[in-house]
Amino acid sequence: MKIRRILATAVAAAVTTPVVLLSAAPAFADTKPAAQTQDQQPTIEELKLAVAKAQAAYDAAVIAEQKAVEAVEALAKAGNPLYDAATAAKKASDEAAAAKTAADAKLEQAKKDLAALPENATEEQKTAAQQAVTAAEADAATAKTTAETKATAAAQAQTALDDARVAAAREIGKAQDAKKKAAKELDAAKKALADALEEEPGEECEVDKNLVTSVTGPKKITAGASGVFTFRVTNKGKVELGEVGGYAEAFNMSDDLDKYLHLTWSSATSPKWQAVDNEEGFSSLSSLKPGKSFDFKLKVAVDAKAPAGDGVVVAGGAYINEDGSCGWAEDGSYAEFGIVKAGKPSTGNGGSTGGNGNTSQQGGQSTTPVTTGTSGSSTTGGSLAKTGAGSSTMPIALAGGAAVVLGAGAMVIVRRRKAGSDA
Repeated sequence: MKIRRILATAVAAAVTTPVVLLSAAPAFADTKPAAQTQDQQPTIEELKLAVAKAQAAYDAAVIAEQKAVEAVEALAKAGNPLYDAATAAKKASDEAAAAKTAADAKLEQAKKDLAALPENATEEQKTAAQQAVTAAEADAATAKTTAETKATAAAQAQTALDDARVAAAREIGKAQDAKKKAAKELDAAKKALADALEEEPGEECEVDKNLVTSVTGPKKITAGASGVFTFRVTNKGKVELGEVGGYAEAFNMSDDLDKYLHLTWSSATSPKWQAVDNEEGFSSLSSLKPGKSFDFKLKVAVDAKAPAGDGVVVAGGAYINEDGSCGWAEDGSYAEFGIVKAGKPSTGNGGSTGGNGNTSQQGGQSTTPVTTGTSGSSTTGGSLAKTGAGSSTMPIALAGGAAVVLGAGAMVIVRRRKAGSDA
C-alpha cells in the first residue's frame, strides 16, 4: 500500500460531487449539500470477524474429516462393537459348520455300520446299530439347525459392519466436501479482508488540525495559455510527519465545468509535470518537519476554445508515518481565477497572471505558514479525507471525505458568486 491509499475510496465521489454543486441554481447556494447515500460496506473489524469464523469453520471441517477417517479405520479393528460382533459371529458360524460336518460324517458312518451287520448278527447288535443311526441323525439335525442359525447371525453381523463402513465412508465424503467449501469461504473471507485493507483501510486515519494547506496562483488565465498555482502543505504540529501528499481538481464554472481545463502537477522531488491521477493524487516522497511546508506546483492549462468565465482549483492534503499512523488536513483549499479570451485586457504578461505555462517546476520545504480564510487569489475551505501519490512506498489508508472537501469548496464559491451578483 502507498500514500495514494489516502484517497482510494473517496476520489471517485470527489470528482463528481463538485460538478453537482457548481451547477446548482443560485437559489440553493445557501443550502448545505445533502449527505451522500453510500452502500453500507463491512468494516475491517467485521471482515476480520468473518475471517475468524471462516477459519473456525474450516478447522472444524478438518477435524470432522479426520474423525470420519478414524471411524472407518476403527471399523476394521478389534475393540469396535460391530467389528467384534461380526468377528465373533463368524467364528461361531464356522464352528457350527464344522460341528455339522462332523455330525453328518458320524451319521454316514452309523448308517454304514448298520448296513454292514452280518446276516447272523444278533438282535442286540442290530438294535444297537439302529440306535446309533437314530442318535446320529438327531445330532446331525441339531448341528444343521445350529449351523444355519449361526450362519444367519454371522451374515447379519457382517451386514451391520458393512453398512457402518459404507455410512462412515459417506461421512468422509461429506466431510471432504464440507472442508472444500469451508476452504473456499475462508479464502474468500481472507481476500475480502485483504482487499479492504488494501483499498479501504482509511478508517485508521484521523483528521489532524496541525496539517494545513493553501492554494495560491494567478487571478486570471488566458484561454489557450496556462497558469501555475502553488499548493502548500504545512506541518504546524510539534512532531515530524512522514510522507505527505495531496489531491487536486480544476473546474471551469462557466461552461461544462472541467471540460476546458487540464491539470498537471510537479514538485522538487518529482520535477516532471504529471497529470493528476484521479485514484493516486501526488506525493512529496519525503517527510515534513514541524513548522515547515512542502510545495506542489499545479499547472492549469486552459483550452483555447474555453469561453470567458470563472474557474477554481481545489486541493487537499494528507500524510502517512512510518509507524502506520496517518491523517488528513481538516480543511481543503481552493483558489479562484478568471478565464479571459485572447486579445482581451488582462493583468500580467502573455496569457496569465501569476502563472506561466512555461514556468519551471518548483517545490520543496519552507517555514512559510499557511494562510487560511483569505480572499483574493488564495482561499481555503472544505474538509479533506483522502489524498494519494503514485510513486510513494509508504502504506496509508483513509476513509471517505475527498468529496466533502471538493464539494464544500465548490459550495463556498457558489455562495461567493451569489453574494457578488446580489451586490
